[in-house]
Parts: sequence; structure tokens; C-alpha cells
Amino acid sequence: MTSPLLLSRRRALVAAAGFGLSLQFLARGAAAAGDDLARRKLVVVICRGGMDGLSLAPPIGDPDYAGLRGAIALGDEALRLDATFALHPALTRVHALARAGEARIAPAVAGPDRSRSHFEAQDVLESGAAVVYGTSSGWLNRAVESLAPGRKVEALSVGATAPLILRGKAEAASWSPGRAVDAQSRLPGLLQDLYSDDPLLGPALARGLATEAMAQAAMGDMHGLDASAAQRLRPGPEAARSLGTTLAGFMREPGGPQVAALSLDGFDTHANQGAAQGQLAQRLAGLDALVDGLRTGLGPGWKDTVVLVATEFGRTARVNGANGADHGTASTALILGGGLKPGGIIGDWPGLSQASLYEDRDLAPTLDVRGLFKGVLADHLGVDRRALDTTVFPDSAAAAPVAGLV
Repeated sequence: MTSPLLLSRRRALVAAAGFGLSLQFLARGAAAAGDDLARRKLVVVICRGGMDGLSLAPPIGDPDYAGLRGAIALGDEALRLDATFALHPALTRVHALARAGEARIAPAVAGPDRSRSHFEAQDVLESGAAVVYGTSSGWLNRAVESLAPGRKVEALSVGATAPLILRGKAEAASWSPGRAVDAQSRLPGLLQDLYSDDPLLGPALARGLATEAMAQAAMGDMHGLDASAAQRLRPGPEAARSLGTTLAGFMREPGGPQVAALSLDGFDTHANQGAAQGQLAQRLAGLDALVDGLRTGLGPGWKDTVVLVATEFGRTARVNGANGADHGTASTALILGGGLKPGGIIGDWPGLSQASLYEDRDLAPTLDVRGLFKGVLADHLGVDRRALDTTVFPDSAAAAPVAGLV
């Protein structure tokens, strides 16, 4: 029987270390080396604020695009994907991945709810429910939980607080970047000596300290990510690339997380959105660098990785009077990774003609975002279809998984 003293010391270890990276997953071994699924990794990036999909992947070949978008329309500077679609010029690395068959767009995607409220739309996007506040846990957490009877999948949330998408019954570690650590502190060494003979906490602490050191080394290059920016996770390109590289380092560790989720802020562009340059371009440059950091940091592991990028809703098809765009409906989702099957756009393009707009103002959705998520969870992580339709995304049988993505 474990003594009360040992229990109290273990509690003190967790509380006193305060490293920002939960040690839960660090004490567990990796899944069987022969299990192909154990090598697969999934990163979900939520772009908060309603990312403008018509600028992320501008349909420059659509005859109605330029007239609707006015001052925020993109032209020859956009990075061509095909006769209709391009990518924003800030997404140079994503474009290179697309040309290599490792990035695709879903250009008219939305959740099942049509709210234009940030809070309500984010709740539906991350909870996976069909209605606002339909459940208090997140779909990614429930996906991890659904795999638990067969194998243990470790999960990691990045940020000051765990996003809803990873809250729930399944354990998830957490890491808050940008937090200052006293490198000269004697506490880690004292704790390591104290628990050197503990079969659980000794190895966990050692690996935790090593991982924290790796994180701090990478964070030293994150210029421009001050404490407040770390709370918002709105990094510039250099900081975003280091963030991606550091996250990749966690995921490369034996027994490290297979699944990770993080949120990027700053996509609510009501005014002065900009076209090739401006505030949206800055946010997209950060996203582009984050993806590049993940790709380079994972190294050979990139071939077993899928990255999903989604937002709660899009922006209006028409530019507003402040050279921005207001809350809309459909947006563009990105799916990237070395395990991705090459292909064209995901879903159908409704067009931007007056008759095609949703409620005479927005890009009309043609793909339920849950179908995109389901397709990745089924093909990449092996989540059962019944679990997807009933548990991971409750009452969602009508939203069929997009097949053949991975």
C-alpha cells in the first residue's frame, strides 16, 4: 500500500514543479512498435475569430469574386492551385506542400449550426455537437477516449488553457508556451534526487525536465512572443515556426503525444483586413510558419502526420465599408500532411453568383465540417464509424465521413 507520505510527496512534485507541461503522458511507454497506427500523428489547429476562407484560398477564377471583394480581393499575387483556386501569398510553404500533394483545401465548409456568434460557433466546432452547448466535452477528447479500449493514445493541448476540443474524460497533457522558467532553480535537481528511486515519478520527472529544456531552448528563438502574446497564441512567423518545431519535438518523443490541439487568435477582420499585405496576411504568415515548423521538426514522422486547420465560420462574401468582412457562414478548411492522398478540392464549390449566396450575403456551405473530421479520424487514427456517428459527433449519422483523404 502506498504511504500517505509518498502520496503527499507526489502531489507536491506535481504542484511544485509547475513546468507548464503536464507529466501525465511522460510516464507511459509507447505503443507496440509494430503497430502502424501508433506512429500516426494528428494536429488540429483552430483559427479563432472567423478566418476569411475567401482570402485564405481565393477563388480568383470565379467571375464574381473580384467584384464582391473589392479592395481586399487578391489577383496575380495569389499562389495558383488550379484554374479556380489559389492560396494567399503569405502561405508560401503551404503552397509548396500543395504542389507536392501534401495539402488540400475544403473551400466551402461549415458546421451544422448557422450562428454568427463567435462563442456559439466555436462551441459547435470544438464540441462536435449538432447544436450549441449540446455537450460539455470536445470531439477530439471523445475520439481519444473511444480508442482507449484497444490502445492508449496520448494527447497534448497547447496554450494557457485547454481548448474545449480536448476537454473531457480522456487525459490530456498541457503545455503553455512563452512561460518564463528559472533555469538556475535548485528545485528540479532536488526533486530529481528525492524521487530517483521512485519507479513511476523518477523516470517521469527526468523525461519531463528534458522535454522542458528542449522547449525552453526552442522558445529562446521565439522573438516577439511576449507573455501576453503567449496567452493569446498570436505569434509572428519566427515565433510560430519555433512553436511548431517545439510541438514536433514533443510528438517525436517515445511515448509522447500522438494527438495535439492548439488555437491561433486574431482572425476577426472586420476592418482593414488587407489583401496581399495587412493584418490577415500577418496571421496567415504565422499559420504558414507554424505548419513549416511542424513539418521540419517531425522529420521522417511527417509522412505519418495529418494537420487539420479549421475556423468557426467564414466572412461575408462582400467587402464591408471598413475594408474588412463581417461574420459569415462557410469558410475554408486546410488538411495537410505527408500521409495525405493527393487530390483536388474537398467538397463542391457553390460559386459566388448572387443566386448562390447563403442568405444573400455569405458563401454557401457544401460540406459539413464533421464529415471532414470524421474522414481523418477514421482513415488516419482508426476510429470506428459507429463511434464517430454516435459518440464523437453525437447524432451525426447524416454527416458521412469524407473518404480517401489519407
